[in-house]
Amino acid sequence: MAMGTRRNQQRQEALWVATGAIVETPGHAFYTKLNQLLSERRFDERVEHLCRRFYTGPLGQPSLPPGVYFRCLLIGYFEGIESERGIAWRVADSLSLRKFLGYGIDERTPDHSTISRTRRLFWASTHQAVFHWVLRCLKADGLVSGKTIGIDATTLEANAAMRSIVRRDTGASYDAYLTTLAQAAGIAEPTREELARFDRKRKKKGSNQDWTSPADPDARIAKMKDGRTHLAHKAEHAVDLSSGALLAVTVQAADLGDTATVFATLSAAGDAMAAASLGAIDDAVLDKGYHSEAVLLALDGVDVRSYIPEPKRKRRRWKGTDKAAEQRAVYANRRRIRGPRNPGLQAKRAELNERSNAHLYETGGMRRVHLRGSENILKRLLVHGAGFNLALLMRSRYGIGKPRGLQGRSLSSFRLWALLRQLLGAIGDAMARLFTRFPHLRVPRHHILHTWSRAQ
Repeated sequence: MAMGTRRNQQRQEALWVATGAIVETPGHAFYTKLNQLLSERRFDERVEHLCRRFYTGPLGQPSLPPGVYFRCLLIGYFEGIESERGIAWRVADSLSLRKFLGYGIDERTPDHSTISRTRRLFWASTHQAVFHWVLRCLKADGLVSGKTIGIDATTLEANAAMRSIVRRDTGASYDAYLTTLAQAAGIAEPTREELARFDRKRKKKGSNQDWTSPADPDARIAKMKDGRTHLAHKAEHAVDLSSGALLAVTVQAADLGDTATVFATLSAAGDAMAAASLGAIDDAVLDKGYHSEAVLLALDGVDVRSYIPEPKRKRRRWKGTDKAAEQRAVYANRRRIRGPRNPGLQAKRAELNERSNAHLYETGGMRRVHLRGSENILKRLLVHGAGFNLALLMRSRYGIGKPRGLQGRSLSSFRLWALLRQLLGAIGDAMARLFTRFPHLRVPRHHILHTWSRAQ
């Protein structure tokens, strides 16, 4: 058999190609099933009804359908693409993603400017409504309860450079302001090296009360996870600890403490619970950064049991103060965190909150944002959160929640995974009935049941 050689890349392409001669791709199994799931829940009809106010009618050039727009942002989450320009390029290059969006081989896919313009056109409340719709889908399948929630926050690197910050009072740049200070200190014409040495000796030189970014006024100077100082935003999650579903995501100023931002996240979680008809929150599990009298009193006022570890502080003396309600809330929280339930709740909070952070910001490509303004960032994070919850729904049905879990596999893999999960679920139910009937059996049943319940 003769060895094949590579064809000349300068060859002339045919001007006309028959449709039947085009090589058909089998499509990506994950996106095929995801489209099937969205069609069953009438996703396109829902979002078109939701976004009808943003479209004028039959006149004018056809615009981007709402279902295509939200699918494009879901592709950004599932593929880990940071920017809308990257989403547009990936969609244009992939035949599988063309099928997912409903575009033929001869149709032009959405440009990044079209996606960006549509994002600016739709309100943040519209994206929030899509997020709530996915929560209702989880509730219909019994995958979320919302009775016990965990809250945690992280920082996102803003799309703005520290060198571009200016003074809030005068508008002077950092270099100009530093030069003025050096000249006042006796350095007539300071060089860059002299300015650097002079700047190192100064204290509190990056205050958010004094400096702002003209490119992104919502960004704040903050310390990132890796220790760098950068302009950043703060994202905070509320997660259902019974299933790992994301109940709320908020974007707030990075210089605000946890005790100041938790109220907005609790309010967003309550709105999501009401939108999905999940009832009220019973327990709130947080880390010690959220411990304050105001937070404990607010949770106690809405009949939510708090599980917040106390940081190491001096012993509080309540005698002689008029804070009886605060004292009762602090002591009640102290009794709960010393109880047997708290260690398990704290471990689950750390696991599930970090999981949502990892999926949205590390593999989801949003650790460094390519948008400016907290509202624009929130819009995309809400769709990412909807994608995270859709992944839970896909995993419960087919065993795979991300496209990378099906690389090189066919649609039959879904059927195999579904049968395997049904088998594990049946075994778990049988073992649970056995241990209930014979409680004297000394078997590491907690680990076994936990493993099988995760498979269901």
